[in-house]
Formats: sequence, C-alpha cells, structure tokens
Amino acid sequence: MPFEWFLALRFLREGRLQSLLILAGVAVGVGVIVFLSALITGLQASLVDKTLGSQAHVIVRPEEEQARVLGNSDAAVTLRRENAPQRRELIDEWQPLLETIAAEPDVLAVSPVVSGPAFASRGAALEAITLNGIVPASFDQVIRVSDSIVSGRFELSGEDVVIGRELAEDLGVAVGERIRLDGGEQRSAVFRVSGIFDLGSREVNERWVFVALRSGQSLLSAGNSISTVDVRVGDIFAADAIAARIAERTGLIADPWTKLNAQLLVALRSQSASSFIIRFFITVAVALGIASVLTVSVVQKSSEIGILKALGTSTERVRRVFVIQGGLVGLIGSGLGSVIGATLALFFSRIAQTPTGEPTFPVDLSPQRFLVAALVATVTGLLAAVAPASRAAKLDPAKVIRRG
Repeated sequence: MPFEWFLALRFLREGRLQSLLILAGVAVGVGVIVFLSALITGLQASLVDKTLGSQAHVIVRPEEEQARVLGNSDAAVTLRRENAPQRRELIDEWQPLLETIAAEPDVLAVSPVVSGPAFASRGAALEAITLNGIVPASFDQVIRVSDSIVSGRFELSGEDVVIGRELAEDLGVAVGERIRLDGGEQRSAVFRVSGIFDLGSREVNERWVFVALRSGQSLLSAGNSISTVDVRVGDIFAADAIAARIAERTGLIADPWTKLNAQLLVALRSQSASSFIIRFFITVAVALGIASVLTVSVVQKSSEIGILKALGTSTERVRRVFVIQGGLVGLIGSGLGSVIGATLALFFSRIAQTPTGEPTFPVDLSPQRFLVAALVATVTGLLAAVAPASRAAKLDPAKVIRRG
C-alpha cells in the first residue's frame, strides 16, 4: 500500500468518532440530494408523460386566414373573413411535406392527420366529438394510443373506429358494436368500434374519435388534404428549436408543445431551479463539514506531521495524505448516502399511492443518479481537503517538535 494511503487510513481510524460523524454528515447530505433528485425528476417525467401522452410534440398546420379590412370610417373599422365560416385551412400535396419534416434532425416520427368537428350517435344518444382521420401505424409512433387501449385493439380498416372510454360510456357502446359518425352536410357513415382507449384525460376520452385517414377525409369533405402533420421528437425540450426549423423549411406554422403548455414549462423550470438551489447549499454544507474536520485533524496530528517532515517526508506527500482523506470521506459517504436516498425514495413512493395503487409521486432511481452523486461527493471531499492539506504541508517541523 502506498505510504500516503497508509497514513490517510491510519489518521481516519485514530480519529474514529470524528470520522464517523463527518461520514454521517456526508451520507445524510448525499441521501437528501439523491432523494430530492429522484423525486423531482420522477415527478417531472410523470407530468410530461401525462401531458404529452395525448398530444404531439410539434403540430405543423397551415396559417389561418386573417380578417381583412373592408371599410374604414371615422366611426369604426369593419372586419370580415373572406372564407366561409365552416371552411378549414387544409394542407394539399402533403406527402412530400412528410419527407421534408422527417429529414429534420431529432425528428423521430411524423403522421398526417385530418380533423374536425362531428357527431357520434347510437340510438337516442348523440355526442359532439373531434373526428381524427389518421394512418394508425405512423400516428401510433407519435402518440402511443395502442399502449392506452383498455378494450379491443388499435385497428382501423375502412369501417373501424376507435373511441375513448368516457365516450363509449356516454353512448353505451362496447367493442364490436356500431355507431354512426356525422360530419355534417349529410356526410355520415356507420362504423364498428374496434377499440376503446384511455389516454388519461377525461376531455380527450370524451371527444376524440379515430378513423382511417381516407374515412376522415370523406366525412370532413377534405378531399385528399389533411389538417395537420403531428411530429414526435427525441428531445422534448428542444421542440422549440425543431419547430422553428420546420416552419422555416416548410413555410407553415409549427407549434411546439411548449407553446401549448406554457404553464407546465414554467412549473418544470421552477422545480429544476429549486432542486439545483437545494443541492447547491447541501453540497456547500458537506464541503464545510469535511474541511472543518480535516482542519481539526491537522491540528491534532501536527506533532506526527512535524516528525514525518523531519524524517524527510516531502511537503507534497503530506499534502496528498489529507487530500486522500477528503476523497475517501466523500466516496464512502456518497455510497452510504445513495443507500439512504434510495431507501427514502422507495419508502415514500410506497406510502403515497393513488387509489389504483400507483405512486402519487413516482421516483427516478436510474444508475446515472447514483454515479453523479458519488462523483459530486468525492470531488467535494477532494476540494474541501485542499485548504487543510495546504496548512499541513506548510507546518515547520522544528517549531512543531519544539512545542511538543
């Protein structure tokens, strides 16, 4: 064993009580950091998943036609839309557009969608809905409807329809039964319910209805056009930049999820900032604790240090002894703290549960979280030991030995 490591371990063993106290302090600090990080990260992931579970990361749509001025007098300005009230802006020649958007970096999936208001009925039951004509395979890559199917399957042939759980209850319909969809202007057809989904939002479950793209175009009188292109990206927090590039390349409006969920984004950023502040002050407290204990150790071991330097031990080797102590305290404390933090997180997730048995506050205990905690604690220990180590290295052996 190298001489510096031998001395560092011996000094830690001799000051057993103070070593245990500082290890406990480091472990508690790291445990709190791991617990808060796991809790906040898990909560953020849950919020994002629930929010984005029923919407695309970027929605590409045509620009809405604006009202134009028809007259201007001293009394008033008259505005009117030139398009008919029921007319929707649509995207023609959309196949090349899909290829253009899909070629953008970090775009994982694109899907054409034609959507509009319609009615669903069965017997005397009549409900207003949002009719979505989609290509099931591509749409499922953007919004994972197939993972949210509670009955039947996510399958859309020419006469199939997939509806939400609440809408199925309102219409009194089950898988295999038929409902009528009416797009207005005598455009209606009967469809067989092939699946029922639950996307975690009552409003979505009550309103959304999925049919095949061609069926949706027919019911909504859209010809061969579509309403939007839904996009899924790899990094959801880069959606703003990706949407800007898509808008620039296509000349269309590209709305990122952050625009549609501004309050959620503010909440996520506030949580991240709070977590960072808490971790920063805990790290400072741990560093001060390690530095104070090692400073006391230098004072207590000044005689031994003086003798070692008198016997020819170099200043650099003395300095390394205390730096090694700081690193060991940080590393061992981070290991104990990781166990404490993980135990607290798992315990908290089990006692705080929803009526369905799911954690109210899900936690993220990925290996990366523990590696980061160990790295931060070890580096903090090393840095905290610099000042005491420098003080030990500067001791004059003659003065120390003379004082006894």
